[in-house]
Formats: sequence, structure tokens, C-alpha cells
Amino acid sequence: MNPVEELLREKSGYILSVLMSQGGEYGEIFYERSRTTRMHLEDRKIDKITHGYDEGVGIRLIKNGKNYYGYTTNPTLENLLELAKTLARGEGHGPVAVGKSYLKGWTPAVIDPDEESLSFRAQILKRAEEEARSFGDKIKQVLAVLADKTREILVINTLGEIAKDTQKRVVFFVEVVASDGQTLQRGYESVGGKMGFEILNEFPPEEIARKAARRALLMLDAKPAPAGSFTVVMSSEAGGTMIHEAVGHGLEADLVQQGLSVYAGKIGEMVASPLVTVVDDATLPHHNGSFAVDDEGVPAQRKVLIKNGELVGYMYDRLRAMRDGVQSTGNGRRQSYAHIPMVRMTNTFIEPGRDNPEDIIADTKEGILVVKMGGGEVNTVTGDFVFEIMEGYMIENGRVTYPIRGATLIGNGPRALMDVDAVGSDIGWSIGTCGKDGQGVPVTDAQPTIRIKRMTLGGVER
Repeated sequence: MNPVEELLREKSGYILSVLMSQGGEYGEIFYERSRTTRMHLEDRKIDKITHGYDEGVGIRLIKNGKNYYGYTTNPTLENLLELAKTLARGEGHGPVAVGKSYLKGWTPAVIDPDEESLSFRAQILKRAEEEARSFGDKIKQVLAVLADKTREILVINTLGEIAKDTQKRVVFFVEVVASDGQTLQRGYESVGGKMGFEILNEFPPEEIARKAARRALLMLDAKPAPAGSFTVVMSSEAGGTMIHEAVGHGLEADLVQQGLSVYAGKIGEMVASPLVTVVDDATLPHHNGSFAVDDEGVPAQRKVLIKNGELVGYMYDRLRAMRDGVQSTGNGRRQSYAHIPMVRMTNTFIEPGRDNPEDIIADTKEGILVVKMGGGEVNTVTGDFVFEIMEGYMIENGRVTYPIRGATLIGNGPRALMDVDAVGSDIGWSIGTCGKDGQGVPVTDAQPTIRIKRMTLGGVER
């Protein structure tokens, strides 16, 4: 046990008592110590290396339904007590509970990033670079990035709960730019999760580089995307970008309570096709959005949000749960001790269905097959979205024919979910860092192969 953790365990009751001296519904101490390493290889050389440690303590008071928060990177008893007095806006002592429950989580790692050298990491990047360059002279740029983080958190609150978790995550991605002398095309592939470097034994750097390079080269030969209204088949390989952006954020209780969600006030209503069930699950082993406890000390949970098309629940942190008179769903997350927790997704996905993915395509007379999604924008109030298609194909008479480029999907999240008429038995995962209100947290999204009756495709006029 390090000195800061020892101090907090010994003096937390005193600090929290000072915090609650002028009243309040809830008080909390959040301690974080992290080690982050990030390495870039670009233009055949390693040009960026970030390696460092960070440590700090945040103190939060919920009073009259509002958050009051402060933090320090010098967590002495004197500083913590002064911070507690400042947040309480007065001196004295209030009632607190201490030591009623204790939770502890950790990340098993076969190849522990904390025990591996920078040269070990560099070799991974070089292997990816060599593989991508092996595809020929049309490969003009290769960027490979490897990032890993070990994060230790401790949460002690006025409910008498103590929770500790050690999280280790690895993220690796390759981006390739190809050119035929007339046009530039980009290919991207990534992998990551809550585990050690053993993930790169399961998904070797060469495999990730090959997918990125092939995608870039494929798009050089692609035809301009047609514009119009099409049936859209979204492959499981596309990952869950749409479900995360166009649906997931709208199911976060803070946006719901602020009237910034198209799903506000619709519990019990049909908001999707009966074929669609949407889940957020932080308990899945090894996934990028998983943990033992969230950043408020609440145990990880599996939450069914939409069941057979019916909206059955929202995602909550402690504050928003208090406002609605319910329990937190373990979705209170923060980027670091310097940030206040808020409602965030973890691993969000559409559950697999019963349809054979190949049969879904064979049963589509004319449409678009989306294999890889790119970036996009979403309006959570209306559900309207625009997404880039990084890799897509035309479907003609039940067959995948030629690749298309320059395509965007334009639609509405709730409308798209209502128009799902086939759900595959497969599922594909994609990792990411979800940004919200200036904070980023690791997440995973997924979906099976799904077919949407009609969506607008932005491209070239037919």
C-alpha cells in the first residue's frame, strides 16, 4: 500500500466528516494513480514516445442535487482537509459511515505492460510497419500507435463503501495512406482491451497492418458512391459506431434529464424493431470498456436498455440516479481524478439475432454493404446522424459486387432501429475513446450484421 492510499484509509472518516459538516446527500474521495505509455511510429521512425505517471485525489460533495468538486495533486492531510472545508463552505463535522463494505478488482495480465521495455513496444510497431509496406509502392504513409495504461483507483464514500480497482488496458492501431498518383485513400484497423500485451498474440500486429493496408488499396479501385435511398446491410465488422453514437448517448440519464435526448419520457414505448435488443455491459471480460467498479465505486453491471424494441431503462451515475429515485447502473465514469464523474457508456451493443449473415445479403435485391464505419456527427436531441463509410460495397441481386468510396450514411437513430428487419447471429466489436464534455474514456461497441430497410446514402447523384 502506497503512502497516499494508507493516508486515505486511515483518515477518510475525518476528511468526509469535514466535507459533510454543512449537510449534503453524499460525499466521496476518489484516488487515482496511473502509468501511461504511448509510442508512435510514422515515416519509418519512432517519432513520439510518452511515458509517465500521474497521481491525485478528487473530493466530491453532492448537496441539494448538485455536484461540488475539487482535486489536488499534492494529497497531504492538510490539503485534503482544506479542500473538504472549501467544498463544504464551512467548518465542523457531519455524520458519515465508514467501512461497511469493501470491493476489490484487478486485471489479470499474462504479458504485463508494467514489466515490458520500450524496445519491446518498438518491435511491435516495426512489425506492423514492415507488413504494411510489403503491399507495394502505392503505400505512401504508415502510422502505427501502441498505447497502454495501468490505472489504480480507490473510492471511499459517506455510505461506508470502499472500492478499489486496478485496470490495465492496451490499444493498438494502424493507419495506412495509399495513392495511385491521382487520389489518396485511407485504411484503418485497431484492436484493444482490458488486458496485457497478450492481446497482440491473439491479434498480431501484422494482421492489423494487413487489414489497414488492404482497405486503403481497395478504396483506390472503388467507384464513387451513388446517392439516394437504399437498403443498408451493416456487417458485424463495422463495429458498433452507429449504436454508440446514434442511440447510446441518447440513453444516458444526464442527457435524458436535461431534455437533450430523443428517448426522454419514452420508457415502456417501442423505440426499435422487435428484433432489436440493446445492452450496455461493463462485466464482459477483457473488453476495453470493462471494469470491476466504476469511478464512483459502483460494481460493474449488465444493463438491458432496449428489449425486443421496447425502451426499458437508461444508464445512470449516482447523481442522476438520486434525481430519479433509482439505483446507479454503474455508469459513473471520469477521465481522471481531475474530472467530475458523469454518465458514460461501457461496452454497448445490439445482441445477436437468429439470421444467417450470408442469407441477409442474399435476400437483399439492391443495397449497400457497410463493412467499416468512419467518423460522424449525431444530434442527441433529434437522433439525426451523418456517418462516413470507410469501406462499403454495392449489393446487386443478392450479391456483393463492387466497392464504393466517398459515401456517407444520413439518417435518424430511432428511425433506423425501427427499420431493422434482419439481425444476424454474429457479432463484431470495435474499440474507441468516447468523448463527452471534454472527457475521454475507453469504450467498446458492437453489433451483429443487421439490415435496415431504407437509409439515405450521400454520394454522387445517380
